[in-house]
Amino acid sequence: MTEFVVVSAVAGEARYMPEGVPVVITGVGKTAAAVATSRMLAGRDTSELVVLNVGTTGALVDGLSGVYLPSTVINHDLNAEAIRGIGLDPQEELHVEGGDGTVLASGDVFVTDPVVRARLAERAQLVDMEAYGVVYACWEYGVPVRVVKHVSDSANEAALDWPALVDASAKVLGEWVSAYVD
Repeated sequence: MTEFVVVSAVAGEARYMPEGVPVVITGVGKTAAAVATSRMLAGRDTSELVVLNVGTTGALVDGLSGVYLPSTVINHDLNAEAIRGIGLDPQEELHVEGGDGTVLASGDVFVTDPVVRARLAERAQLVDMEAYGVVYACWEYGVPVRVVKHVSDSANEAALDWPALVDASAKVLGEWVSAYVD
């Protein structure tokens, strides 16, 4: 029988998860997300486990709203070209099975700057701060992962209102997870 674990950055994003589904709160950023996810996966039977990385996302493209299941997560604040230049694979792009075709840029930058937003929009439709770390940890452990993101803002100066917006996103995400795990 499939076992689901929800992994979210902050408790507010996971506030409405269904009873009985374990929740791991990672903290903010890719490193915190990778460490918390790895800690949760280490030493446990993962043969029936599916990780659901649930949280909010900023829209890099005007008009996006609702829930997305990105198929690709990119590490947007990594200097991949320089790493390739010294002959190493930066692994800046991770593919997620069962996604909807969207690309999520993940990095340790809370995007509010229109110039940064426009640059990221050349490669992705969505942006967050944890998905890459969660997906990478799951990939290392061979555990299936789904990235489930709800658009909370437009990754611009309005993103500073995120604390007031997260509850509405959390309700939608809770409904999505309830339907998915049934």
